[in-house]
Amino acid sequence: MSDPVLPGFTADPHLVVYGDTYWLYPTTDGFDDWSGTRFRAYSSTDLTRWTDHGVILDLATDISWGDAYAWAPAAIEKNGRYYLYFCAEKAIGVAVADSPAGPFRDALGKPLIAADAYPHQMIDPMVLTDGDGRSYLYWGQGASYQVPLHDDMVSFDPDQVRVYTPEGYNEASFVIERDGVYYLMWSENDTRSADYRVAYAVSGHPLGPWSDRRGVILAKDEARGILGTGHHSVARAPGTDDWYIAYHRFAIPGGDGTHRETAIDRLHFTDDGAIVPVF
Repeated sequence: MSDPVLPGFTADPHLVVYGDTYWLYPTTDGFDDWSGTRFRAYSSTDLTRWTDHGVILDLATDISWGDAYAWAPAAIEKNGRYYLYFCAEKAIGVAVADSPAGPFRDALGKPLIAADAYPHQMIDPMVLTDGDGRSYLYWGQGASYQVPLHDDMVSFDPDQVRVYTPEGYNEASFVIERDGVYYLMWSENDTRSADYRVAYAVSGHPLGPWSDRRGVILAKDEARGILGTGHHSVARAPGTDDWYIAYHRFAIPGGDGTHRETAIDRLHFTDDGAIVPVF
């Protein structure tokens, strides 16, 4: 793969597979104070050549309750419909479409999770659908909030929300399942820092309890000019045990915490299931 994989400034890339096609849903970057308003979608069959499907959701025209801070989209298919969880005004919304390319429409007309619903920032959503068909929502900066979603994918029982704050946790929870082990990964430090990085813990259940922090799996490589690596996602190649990690880094050259670009690398596991650091 040739990095960066997308043109321009993008961040917080969510990589997902529908059928035999990979889709990327990133934050549109390059704005002061991360003040973008639009989400775009990209698709590829080889992780190298990407088709831009244009704007799939615009806060200014499609969302009545939030006009700015379009961050960290996360997409998933359920029962033939496509759900996009996203940030606006530091709250979390959900939109729905009949196609992974959208257009997406607001499913609730209000936030799924209000900005003041829990302590810390209500940002960075992610959804895992387990092998039994049950889906789980993860989110939060400052703490990792975790809860089963109802079958409608747009509601949950607040009494079932769990909170996990591992050593070093800042934001961007992401969960995968491999061989019966659930891997919870997250970003540490500030996205404006060259030391932004990804660490992980494991469990036998999508809601934990989680192990102690197992270590860092993605970090800067100063010798190659790679800095600020984080806010990642992970996807498995269809029908294989090949895994890929998408993440943002400071744009090369001259990037910073608001001028980032999307990269993709292989993610490897040891024989005992540990994640091998990317760098």
